[in-house]
Amino acid sequence: MAAWKVNRQTMQGAIVKRVNRWNGVGSILLASVLGAACATPDAEVPPTALDLRSGSGITMRWLGAAGWEISSTPEGASDPVVVLVDPYLTRAKYGSSASWDPEDPRPSYTRTDTLFSDHDVVDAHIPQADYILVQHSHPDHVMDVPYLAHKTGAVVIGHESTINIMRAYGVPASQLITVRGGEDYDFDEVSIRVVPSLHSPLNDKRYYQSAVVAADVTRPLRINQLVEGGSLMYLVRLGGYEVLTMGSMNYIEREVGGLRPDIALVGAAPSHLEIHQYTPKLMQALGYPGTVMPTHADNFQAPYGSSIAYRTAWIESFAAEVREASPGSDLILPEHLAPITFPAR
Repeated sequence: MAAWKVNRQTMQGAIVKRVNRWNGVGSILLASVLGAACATPDAEVPPTALDLRSGSGITMRWLGAAGWEISSTPEGASDPVVVLVDPYLTRAKYGSSASWDPEDPRPSYTRTDTLFSDHDVVDAHIPQADYILVQHSHPDHVMDVPYLAHKTGAVVIGHESTINIMRAYGVPASQLITVRGGEDYDFDEVSIRVVPSLHSPLNDKRYYQSAVVAADVTRPLRINQLVEGGSLMYLVRLGGYEVLTMGSMNYIEREVGGLRPDIALVGAAPSHLEIHQYTPKLMQALGYPGTVMPTHADNFQAPYGSSIAYRTAWIESFAAEVREASPGSDLILPEHLAPITFPAR
């Protein structure tokens, strides 16, 4: 990554400071990166990249796969507002054995097996949540959600298949909101826009899954019952920031065009290369976001701490694309569970 000015921060509380000047007006963007790598490019952020608003700031943690925790403590409040996106921490051994760590003693599973959440891992890292946003219903997005919903009492937002899974696992109706894409809901302390999307173009573009999870499904569900059910993205407005999430390596250009997130979580696994001009078109459609972070580009079949949990080559390749397509964007390369703080502004 010689073309990048990458400064890997290893000291807790390290500050990455960036000053941008637009038409003579100075603006400072600070990101406190705890254990994450941060690239600071030379070029200016375009004026459309940041919509300056007052707010309390946010803290984000990458949970692995497409999973994120976004939190903010409103002024005068003692507890943060916590939004989880596709929280998948169990990182079970299923699918291709080529992705399994030979030193991982956990059992492996076939697609006709039932997976169960690793409660110890989830409890160790997720103490609370207010909202859980699910982008589609494959296991690496949804399988830990029923346990987290019961544990935290969080409201789960997702398409019909996701909500049917929640009902099957006994999550109360008062905690469920079914969406289809296009909704823009205000919850006072946070607002959430639901953006229609597409799944990654897997299998050399042959992937297509029209199945849904039926309303009368019963638990426990097998892996092959956790079908996509449709794909969504979310625009989360919290703590003075707008964060755009992606759960796949694909998007609908007309649906994201005109959105102006401060932070874009962009699907970065190699299947995005099946999409024509994936990165430059997305950066342009989003007005060249102030901050870009890759997501869904790790080995989520290996547990936290495994020597093969990261896909370094994937991230380096994606980073080069962002550098070329949006040189004014700050690029933050997250590490599992490491807090990344964007202060109040």
